Amino acid sequence: MKLDDSVQQFRMRFGKVVRKYRESKKLSQEELADICELHRTYISDIERGIKAVSINSLLKIAMALEIPPHVLIHEAEDTLKD
Repeated sequence: MKLDDSVQQFRMRFGKVVRKYRESKKLSQEELADICELHRTYISDIERGIKAVSINSLLKIAMALEIPPHVLIHEAEDTLKD
């Protein structure tokens, strides 16, 4: 597998993890974006694997979801092994 393919696959899986936690908190994309002070379309793009999340945004999203940032990364990483 090429590096670009691996990066894209990780972004897709990371987005699914973010969506899972957002939905478990019963937050809409807009509500999460408001809490994080990010744009709703950016949250949507992250969840669909279109945008790579920055470190700053990762921290904002994790804080809004009330979980440590590494949990999002590790869960996305673990799904790559499946």
